[in-house]
Amino acid sequence: MKNPDLRIVTWNVNSVRKRLGLLGRLVETLDPDVICLQETKVTDDLFPDLAIEALGYTHRLVHGQKGYNGVAILSRRPFLKTATRPWCGRPDCRHASALIDSGGGLGAVEVHSLYIPAGGDLANPERNPKFAHKLDFLDEGARWSRARRRGRPAVLCGDFNVAPLETDVWSHAKMRKVISHTEPEIERLNRMQAAGRWIDAIRRLKPEPEPVYTWWSYRAADWTAVDRSRRLDHVW
Repeated sequence: MKNPDLRIVTWNVNSVRKRLGLLGRLVETLDPDVICLQETKVTDDLFPDLAIEALGYTHRLVHGQKGYNGVAILSRRPFLKTATRPWCGRPDCRHASALIDSGGGLGAVEVHSLYIPAGGDLANPERNPKFAHKLDFLDEGARWSRARRRGRPAVLCGDFNVAPLETDVWSHAKMRKVISHTEPEIERLNRMQAAGRWIDAIRRLKPEPEPVYTWWSYRAADWTAVDRSRRLDHVW
């Protein structure tokens, strides 16, 4: 998201230590003030602070686990307040937030980096505990959005692992029973958005029917040739 005061980037980095080179390219190309990361896959004591400090991000909030999950917020602007939050009674590191001085007319901006569970492969909550947990997580997201303090600018971004619109997937007909584009997930994500009166910034800039994708499967031999993709990453 870009405005005259603050530029924010979100990325599921899938191991921040393995992607430091790409993170440097991202900074060089986009020059963001704030970077929200998900799936950092590293404990806080092993987070690559020195390498990221060298990129210009002197303010960092890290909330990580060994081998999976983990979120972080990297900022060139000072933090006024930071917080992390557990979800569904689990210690998983999936949510970090920071109140950031925008340095301009927006004043302080509340920035959230959120990593919603993927949900496994079987779209049946009774037979797949991972999918059941994902649906519970989205339900809690609606309650959290409804109760969240309002009155200041806020950005909620991250890997939500849900592609809600038909034009958010390469084929609605073939994806409608595949986790990330099933009806129960979409209904819950929409409730979460409505509960917080969030605006889907990506779709404000690129409205339907234009397709928008953010994720391509690593299993494809050549993802550029097989454009079977989804919009799983969001900025609200």
